[in-house]
Amino acid sequence: MYKKILEKYEPKKENLISILHDVQDSNEQNYISDDAVWEISQYLNITPSHIHGVISFYSMFSFKPRGKNVIRLCESPPCFLRGSENILAKLRQLLGIKIGETTEDGLFTLELTACLGVCGNAPVMMINEDVFGDLTEKRVEQIIENIRRRAK
Repeated sequence: MYKKILEKYEPKKENLISILHDVQDSNEQNYISDDAVWEISQYLNITPSHIHGVISFYSMFSFKPRGKNVIRLCESPPCFLRGSENILAKLRQLLGIKIGETTEDGLFTLELTACLGVCGNAPVMMINEDVFGDLTEKRVEQIIENIRRRAK
């Protein structure tokens, strides 16, 4: 099932992170399954437990199914000081979910992350690969509504 992805890379351990990104991105539910871990371990000749350790270490990877749009809200001190707790409350209200949960329609998953590296634009969130900074509750509402509109 993952053969096409694996063939893009030489079977070297240093390709693991890139392979994991591609495998997760190819999954409609944005996660890495046990089957994928097994196939990757066979291809790279490393243990599944090693791969599990890497997936567990990096917050961008997940073992459990997530929504089509993964929202990662930065909880670093600069974002916190600039109001990320208000943004989190707004996201929870708009989505009707808690941190780590996925909306019933499978459109959004809400997560927290340590830092997105754009502290000058705090508070910041990332939705899939897109970064949104200088957030206000109104701007968050507009971003979520735009995504919902495009999904229809």
